[in-house]
Amino acid sequence: MKKRLIILGAFTALFLTNCDDNSRDITGGTTPTIPTNPVAEVKPADITEDGFDFLEKMQGHWVGSNKVIADDYPWFAWDYRAISPSHIHGIHEGGTLGNLFTSFFVTNYKGKRTIMARNGGLLSGIYRTSYFVLDKVENRNSEGKYYRLVDAVGGDNIMYMELRFKNDSLYFNSYTSNLGNRVPTRHMTFKGKKMYFELAQTAANATNFPQNTIDQGLDFANGFVTENLHVDQQGTAPKSATFLASQSNNNVYELAPQSGDPYTIIDHPRLGTLTVNITRNTNVTSDNLLVYLSKDALTDTDGYFTQSAGTFDTLLHFPTLENGENNFLFTYLHPGTYYLTIVADKDSNGAAGQGDITSTSKQITIAPLENKIEDVTNIDIQN
Repeated sequence: MKKRLIILGAFTALFLTNCDDNSRDITGGTTPTIPTNPVAEVKPADITEDGFDFLEKMQGHWVGSNKVIADDYPWFAWDYRAISPSHIHGIHEGGTLGNLFTSFFVTNYKGKRTIMARNGGLLSGIYRTSYFVLDKVENRNSEGKYYRLVDAVGGDNIMYMELRFKNDSLYFNSYTSNLGNRVPTRHMTFKGKKMYFELAQTAANATNFPQNTIDQGLDFANGFVTENLHVDQQGTAPKSATFLASQSNNNVYELAPQSGDPYTIIDHPRLGTLTVNITRNTNVTSDNLLVYLSKDALTDTDGYFTQSAGTFDTLLHFPTLENGENNFLFTYLHPGTYYLTIVADKDSNGAAGQGDITSTSKQITIAPLENKIEDVTNIDIQN
């Protein structure tokens, strides 16, 4: 954990407009072709024939490396768990930099029983959600199984994501076109392995996952309300299955309904929130704070970092508080037991290490749909 952990992940087209064409290709497939037709016909894959197994493959705690545009992050993690019999959800909370969620669920679309993804997040008062539909499933034999999800309105001419599973490994690319303003290029490349599957298994058992059913509010047999979709100019047709809203403050509960998004944060089953209120002492007044939620305790009972191998691989969420911030709201949080640890990043390298000042890891439990508040006042252990 020598480099900064916090990134925007696959914030696709809204916040980042340039990608590195030389990003490494880890999908094992052919190089994507440049689209020549500005209008794409989206043809959903029928999961009654093949593809339903994607949901079961995707669930789990994935730990690996990530590349976003031209920046390499040697450590990154996703935590995907079931929140219903046919819906899995994961979020990367990025602190000051915003957050990113991606969920996958069973739905009807264009006459097919298929799988869709919701991808988006909130940054600097801008809320975006985009919907993707599964359109390609391929068994690549020794290379594993490949799935592609494309923008549900504009197809792969707008943006898409591709995922390949081989044994316990996940290879995950996303491509963006700045909502149709250029040819889609690589935005994110993640490669990782599944770890600590018991977290996902517990959620699967609690929700009777996976089943080929559709959650209330997630049946898109009739498509989307066209008037609510984002358009470049008033009076033009939407090119993307994207919902946007903005205001001066970063409030997801206000912005989500303003965007016209048909499924918002309050519609998710099981997911809760955690508000962390932090009291700084004089030794950490101006330091960036790393706010860690992990499966295992990161410190011993005296507040010193544990020396157990792989402890930091149990990180599930890892936002950073900058500019003197003293509180943070974890949203879309899976129910379960976590350890909360606050680290004052004394050397400003974006990762916990020698010389940093930390709190003692505190065990907390989040119940389904709970809105929990935790106060931390003991950031005082010099490591």
